[in-house]
Amino acid sequence: MASKRKSNDRVAYSEFGSAATQRATERATPSRPPIEQKVRVQVSRKGRKGKTVTEVTGFETTPEILAALLKTLKGRCGAGGTVKGDTIEVQGDHAQTILEVLLKQGYGAKISGGK
Repeated sequence: MASKRKSNDRVAYSEFGSAATQRATERATPSRPPIEQKVRVQVSRKGRKGKTVTEVTGFETTPEILAALLKTLKGRCGAGGTVKGDTIEVQGDHAQTILEVLLKQGYGAKISGGK
């Protein structure tokens, strides 16, 4: 006797994906309060053809919150920037300015690395 297939069986292959496979691949990002996050601010030039970039790493929050924080930091520093994964990158050496903004917003931030 053949067993009946359930409608919610796993998909072994799907060229374009379905709603079920998209939900399975989405990762839930735990969003912690700013005071519980240990954020590091570091100035870097590696792999950027000599251009200086201030990196802020260690966030454990949603992409929407990172985008809003990036907008605040870019406006305060007067520079461009981007979000790459869980890292914010702001063009130029703005470590002190970014540290002040993060501390005012309640993040546990420190400057990492030295000159």
